[in-house]
Amino acid sequence: MFERFRAFLEGLTGPGPRIEKDDPRIAVIGLCFQVMEADGAVRFSERRKMRKLIKEHYRLDKAALDALIEAGETAENEAIDFYRFTAEIKRHLSEEQRIELVGMLWEIVYADGKRSEMEDHAIWRIADLLGVSGRDRVLKRREAAAKIDIEEDNEAQQES
Repeated sequence: MFERFRAFLEGLTGPGPRIEKDDPRIAVIGLCFQVMEADGAVRFSERRKMRKLIKEHYRLDKAALDALIEAGETAENEAIDFYRFTAEIKRHLSEEQRIELVGMLWEIVYADGKRSEMEDHAIWRIADLLGVSGRDRVLKRREAAAKIDIEEDNEAQQES
């Protein structure tokens, strides 16, 4: 009965973004924050890149994206290591999806135009815990670095 009443109320106001505690997307965003923080500074360009990637990948509107990012950031603040997130992700994502996640993490690292030794180490550790091979990790790093070069070339052409 309570569920029907709640559904009725949501029907009047529209459903808000509802995120379940065990949503694997929270773990993905938690890892994104851990990688962004690895070098000691979360830059605007990294946050913007993360928002763009998450929004496109999960096809979210702004309200859902904001709610999901808030939940991921809260989870990251409560986490003591990568394992909490990687264990959750391994339960829900296929090997191919985990490899793509590593690629997404590299894109976030390169969003500020450089990568640090600490970011390298964070992604190496995350990839290892996710069961992503060193070969796939390096391939995804190279792809992300190449994307940055391509994006910079496209921006330069548009400015011309």
